[in-house]
Amino acid sequence: MRHTLVEPQTDSTAIVAQTKQNGPAAAAILAAGIGSFALGVLTILGDMSVASKSCLAFYRPTGALSGVTTIAIAVWLAAWVLLDRLWKDRNVSLKKVNVVSLVLLALSFLATFPPMTNLF
Repeated sequence: MRHTLVEPQTDSTAIVAQTKQNGPAAAAILAAGIGSFALGVLTILGDMSVASKSCLAFYRPTGALSGVTTIAIAVWLAAWVLLDRLWKDRNVSLKKVNVVSLVLLALSFLATFPPMTNLF
């Protein structure tokens, strides 16, 4: 078994090189907001008409809920994979990502709130 000794580096360039990028974490946060928003939008679409409700009924016993959740999960995963690849080696503004994600989450809560869905 080989052991290698790594001497700690004290110069500032070594410290900068060792910092991790926050892009993958930001991608996960924003993807969660996008997936939540997709769930809200699809919930409204599923309640808008009989045609959209039948299109979203992937499994008859659960009705449109099966399609709504399946598509929302697919959107969440696709957004996460895409953003992770785009931001893999980058630092992004976590403040902006968090604000956008929270706004999308708040909109998804509104979209799934029964009085809101009854408007459509």
